[in-house]
Amino acid sequence: MSIAISTHPLLAFFAAVADSSPAPAAGSVSGATPADADLARSRRGDPEAYARLVRAHQPEVARRMVRFSRDPLVIEELVQEVFVEAWFALPRYRAEAPFEHWLHRIAVRVGYQFWKRRDRERRRAAALEAHAQESSASAPLADDSGPEAVALLEKLPPRDRLALTLLYVEGRSVKEAARLAGWSPIMLKVQAHRARAKLRRLLPPDVRPSHKEPSP
Repeated sequence: MSIAISTHPLLAFFAAVADSSPAPAAGSVSGATPADADLARSRRGDPEAYARLVRAHQPEVARRMVRFSRDPLVIEELVQEVFVEAWFALPRYRAEAPFEHWLHRIAVRVGYQFWKRRDRERRRAAALEAHAQESSASAPLADDSGPEAVALLEKLPPRDRLALTLLYVEGRSVKEAARLAGWSPIMLKVQAHRARAKLRRLLPPDVRPSHKEPSP
């Protein structure tokens, strides 16, 4: 999925600078690949280098954000938010993990915060509609226009949704899912256990599935 980066003012600035500037001379950072050199320059505040990093990693970040929304416009906004947050966090990046892993952790955090914001907005909208009609039954809780599994997941709270998405939709191990979510493995397991219980209660008794525990 190709996502434009020109909407956010900061990313628009990066893109404009990169479009109007020549590529850096090869070998300008001794022993480093062009990606390594761009990362080093970005950490020193070079917007041209960061524009190249954005373009290199934009597709993989967009693929991850599809897990958090099916709306292309929302995905575009989330991708921009990831790279803006990463820009301001770069001075704290210590290269203890590959840049891609660090960026994916930011992406998961941004997506999770988006779910929380949307959840609050839906609750407010439901409360307003219930107040207007004197009935909460008429307030929709989730968009059921997509596949049934996605519709069910969207009825769960954000923490539950994140645990099940990482473990069962993306098929990640407990250790990897916990790292991406910023939780301990034990916390991740507890959250997933509670989320599965809530999910089963949303299903009719005759179609309630049994889940295997994810691998550690």
